[in-house]
Amino acid sequence: MTEATGHTPGAPCWVSLMVHSLDATQAFYAELFGWEFSPGPPQLGPYVRALLDGKEVAGIGRLPADRHLGVAWTPYLATDDAGPTVEKIRSYGGTVGVGPLDAGDAGRLAIVTDPAGAVFGIWQLAAHRGTAVYGTHGTPVWEELLTTETASVGKFYQAVFGYELEPVVSADSDYVTLRLEGRAVAALRGVGNGLPRDRGPHWMTYFEVEDTDETARRVVELGGQVLRPPRDDSSGRLATVADPEGAVFTIVRTTGH
Repeated sequence: MTEATGHTPGAPCWVSLMVHSLDATQAFYAELFGWEFSPGPPQLGPYVRALLDGKEVAGIGRLPADRHLGVAWTPYLATDDAGPTVEKIRSYGGTVGVGPLDAGDAGRLAIVTDPAGAVFGIWQLAAHRGTAVYGTHGTPVWEELLTTETASVGKFYQAVFGYELEPVVSADSDYVTLRLEGRAVAALRGVGNGLPRDRGPHWMTYFEVEDTDETARRVVELGGQVLRPPRDDSSGRLATVADPEGAVFTIVRTTGH
């Protein structure tokens, strides 16, 4: 288990899920990942923080009954100041859906979309320092944007957050690693027409697990679905799954664990 020591601006620092049934979703992730829960900032409505060994890992909130939004895990990228970051997002072709708004003394946040329509958040860290632990079962380990093509959207993320872009030079792969201070923090994957029609471009959160095959079985037992069965790639053994409300995520036992 590795404790987070701080989040470089632009680095993923938190993941959050908005659902219709908060109780049922907590029960699913408690069984799957061993999460416990504590109340989050009241400004965010019904909202809890997921904990492992008392350390914050992720957030889950309840959607207002009249909001028919897609249920999806949303990554938050760290910023020193949400206001100017929001202005940059607008000026480079993104849109701002919510915020920036204050979450008490926890920090400030905004929900935005990139020019291709993928939703993500920005978080100005204050008392709440974001995900506090990495590398153990049930912790977010990687963020990847699935989009049509990486060239134009890569320019957007580089302009807003200052990433160094490292493309994979390959005839059959459109993949760009996003680096900050030389460290890989996230990636962009261009999949052409391979995007799900009902989702469009979207960010995918990867959660570390002890055993990918066993965790995939548990997802089904607990009422979720396996969308892509366990398989091996360069990052480790992974599977793409969905929780009972349809929020899609990837489980991975990373190479070296």
